[in-house]
Amino acid sequence: MDFLSSLQVQAKNKGVSTGTKWISSKGAIIDSFSPVDGRLIASVKSCDKISYELVIQQARLAFKEWRTWPAPKRGDVVRQIGEELRNQKNALGRLVSYEMGKSLQEGMGEVQEMIDICDFAVGLSRQLHGLTMHSERPGHRMYDQYHPLGIVGIISAFNFPIAVWSWNTMLAWVCGDVCVWKPSEKTPLCAIACQHITAKVFKKNNVPEGVNNLVAGGKEVGEWISADTRIPLVSATGSTRMGKALATTVAQRLGRSLLELGGNNAIIITKDADLDMALIGAAFGAVGTAGQRCTTTRRLIIHEKVYNKFKEKLVHAYGQLKIGDPLIEKNHVGPLIDTDAVKMYLAAISKCKEEGGNFVVEGGMLTGKGYESGCYVKPCIAEAKNSYEIVQHETFAPILYIMKYKTLEEAIDMQNSVPQGLSSAIITGNLREAEKFLSSEGSDCGIANVNIGTSGAEIGGAFGGEKETGGGRESGSDAWKVYMRRQTNTINYTDKLPLAQGIRFDL
Repeated sequence: MDFLSSLQVQAKNKGVSTGTKWISSKGAIIDSFSPVDGRLIASVKSCDKISYELVIQQARLAFKEWRTWPAPKRGDVVRQIGEELRNQKNALGRLVSYEMGKSLQEGMGEVQEMIDICDFAVGLSRQLHGLTMHSERPGHRMYDQYHPLGIVGIISAFNFPIAVWSWNTMLAWVCGDVCVWKPSEKTPLCAIACQHITAKVFKKNNVPEGVNNLVAGGKEVGEWISADTRIPLVSATGSTRMGKALATTVAQRLGRSLLELGGNNAIIITKDADLDMALIGAAFGAVGTAGQRCTTTRRLIIHEKVYNKFKEKLVHAYGQLKIGDPLIEKNHVGPLIDTDAVKMYLAAISKCKEEGGNFVVEGGMLTGKGYESGCYVKPCIAEAKNSYEIVQHETFAPILYIMKYKTLEEAIDMQNSVPQGLSSAIITGNLREAEKFLSSEGSDCGIANVNIGTSGAEIGGAFGGEKETGGGRESGSDAWKVYMRRQTNTINYTDKLPLAQGIRFDL
């Protein structure tokens, strides 16, 4: 991996940047170990308070100039980033796979998401539109317009070490904002790679220093960002527990937060479902990224008439799964992110058994040749009740709970009866069932799919969820509006000054 060797040299004891320049820091060293083979990839320097302040000061200066660039010009910079990502797709995708542990196909897919959001943002740069309204006063015109917010703080998670950052940054940049990124301390090298890729493009286009900022670090750096009144918007991806703490801090200073938190996603498989189609959606949704997606399928709610038949197909499919080095393309499932994740996985299995769960595909940790990192586990399936405490909880691991239902109303109630509300799906050939699932009586999630699984969102649609998922929306549709401040303008082009609501104020 020549790209990795070069990056290891470039990353040595670095972790704080204002775009093209690296800032020295006395912060702690972050060691990045690959869950694939347990090897130390690189050591990165964490941000300290002094370097953090330097970054924020530079970001504020950069914003004053960057906001004056025409949006299409900012969009052209993003277009060039997309081109550079195309050039580096293979190397960056392999790095994602090696540092995070997801399959090589998924690593490449993550880079493709970045390319796609660049393309989306380029078009968006010419469409940051408001509305024009009719005034009740003669000779007046009213309209809405959107202005950039300023600094956008981005706190990303390990499971999508670069894609979610790009969802935020590319939109924020075309909107005229500057960004400060705190990547997961579990995948810092991916962030440093992105910093080098964007720096190349920024330098060529004379982008102000401070538009793209990196502050590697742990919980403390995230707390600095969430409490900083100079950062009007904080976008955070992670656990519900983290999101609640961050939202409280940001709200206390009347800032904005964009939260993408936990998911506990279900697929309803009806008696009219195409079971072969359902099998693909369920299996990939449950084991993709080793169950470490916020959109991972964690529950299958299966009609009683097809329950046994589908269970048999599912068990057989799990028997075909290949678990191992994710850089080998034939392998379906790679490792969990670290040994702490393995401990949580094992604890969840024990808890499910204590509550009465019946494992039709047993789980467990894998050992021996090829599994030396201690991060490989078996995807497993348990017959369980939706009311189990462990089923109500999100475990970031490949544990799939299956359960029966009789009526669609019962299935929808089961689907909705969890604290989280990110993604959901129904597999059915019945149009009435599909429409009911999508109606106000149906799924309460931010994402509701018909005849596809819970994973695999496209960047063209707004991504996010309700309830304990946080309510945020990123990526497509009109999600760009969260990165801007809205302003209503009224223009009087007459020589008189009538007041609204017919009020008279004669002098």
